[in-house]
Amino acid sequence: MSSLQANIVVRIWSIHPRYLDTAGLVALWREGLLARKVLAGETKGYRNHPQLIRFRETPAPLDSIDRYLQAVLEEARRRNYNFAAGKILDPAPVPLIPLTQGQLLYEYSHLLGKLAKRSPDLYASRQKETDIAPHPSFQLIPGTISPWEKQP
Repeated sequence: MSSLQANIVVRIWSIHPRYLDTAGLVALWREGLLARKVLAGETKGYRNHPQLIRFRETPAPLDSIDRYLQAVLEEARRRNYNFAAGKILDPAPVPLIPLTQGQLLYEYSHLLGKLAKRSPDLYASRQKETDIAPHPSFQLIPGTISPWEKQP
């Protein structure tokens, strides 16, 4: 991993994309496409990134990441953004990926920290959310923060 890569934090959010601000949604699309390339074996960087473990552990990693990206694309379309849909394939049906409640809440808290700095108005409204929805690729299960999560 280059020193540049070491400074880049890839975040494949477990929360629903509707919670993200514009910068977060665009970054998620870009990082999701990078994750897709990694899972397809089309790049050497980020192969061991911990956020990819949950996709690799599925029966069909590429279909799982394409399903994930499909939901990001749907949110972009809802906002009238023009993401390049041709960069992903129409995924085959795949099972939902387990997601612990602790991981979901940890990520939402992480997002709130980012929004407080770059989008104060959105932060104010998001801070009031109580029933956080997961990304549609995930199924909530009881549990704490995932072992793959890199905590400060």
